[in-house]
Amino acid sequence: MARRLAIGLMSGTSMDGIDVAAITTDGAGFVRFGQTMLRAYTEAEKQVIRAALQVAPGLQDRAERPPELALAESLVTETHAEAVNAFLEATGYEATDVAVIGFHGQTVFHAPDRGLTVQLGDGLALARAVGVPVVYDFRAADVAAGGEGAPLVPIYHAALVARSELPLPVAVLNIGGVANITYVGRSPAEMVGIEPEAGDGLLAFDCGPGNALIDDFCLARTGRAYDLDGRLAAAGRVDEAVLAALMAHPFFDRPIPKSLDRNAFSRAAVDHLSTEDGAATLTAFTAAAVARGLAQLPERPETLIVAGGGAHNPTLTGMLKLRCNTAIVPAADLGWSTDGLEAQAFAYLAVRHVAGLPISFPGTTGVPVPTVGGVLAVP
Repeated sequence: MARRLAIGLMSGTSMDGIDVAAITTDGAGFVRFGQTMLRAYTEAEKQVIRAALQVAPGLQDRAERPPELALAESLVTETHAEAVNAFLEATGYEATDVAVIGFHGQTVFHAPDRGLTVQLGDGLALARAVGVPVVYDFRAADVAAGGEGAPLVPIYHAALVARSELPLPVAVLNIGGVANITYVGRSPAEMVGIEPEAGDGLLAFDCGPGNALIDDFCLARTGRAYDLDGRLAAAGRVDEAVLAALMAHPFFDRPIPKSLDRNAFSRAAVDHLSTEDGAATLTAFTAAAVARGLAQLPERPETLIVAGGGAHNPTLTGMLKLRCNTAIVPAADLGWSTDGLEAQAFAYLAVRHVAGLPISFPGTTGVPVPTVGGVLAVP
């Protein structure tokens, strides 16, 4: 298959900004990393997105655009265009060098049980603004076919695990606003160019809260939308009774694959705690949810590779080591991009779409058959 230069764009549920990443790939086993960049959201931009998040649960149709969502979609599209143009200027690439852009958009609501998943972003407008074909709306086809619509990154994880030569099974943990696990139980090199079926060793699921609860709690208590280096949590004490109550949520007993909305869990359980104890308890909640997720896998993985924003939180990674009973390896130690991994993945998925290869599978989203997701917009 042809190797293409692709750019991926990811604006995650942590809402810190837009990750931009370039890779050269055939959408199967070949991946060569390019440069990455973050275009941070301003506080005013974050407020527009937060307003959309408040309104989105009332949607009855994914195409509805009440004023808050219309404003946020315009903002998301414009800022992504700015990010692409800034990335091209910084890297020296020309638009004509880029075969395709993978545009995830901004998730504001995810309820596959209602047949709804909403990612804001106008793919055609972005393609016209930057002069490059854009693949977008990656999740809708999977949900329409009966899948969870998430997570979508596992086939890219499998491609990277194939390069690592780590002993199998391996699990990859991405800690964004929501945390998700990919399980690679058999040769990933055999999987990335074909259509994995259920039970073939590629499994994935959202396992619980990632940074979202911690970030929202810190914003409410301190005005800063994250716990810098896990310092608040490190200074606090985990309330084990509150943690047990949080872990009693029925989501954790659901079979895999499964997925979560960013706001599936409430931080109200820690409202009575001090700032430090609340941060410690919510951080322990994320770690305990990961441990519960690992227990649902067919085998205990030899290695847990940790990526995403949560990988920068030493208090969280320390709690993972205590609770998960497996070797923890930061993605950076393998030469992977800790922060740009998901953006790279959507570049990879865009190339798979162009090549007609599926991006979601029975073992990763519960979709009945491997599904080619996404919509192609040509400028």
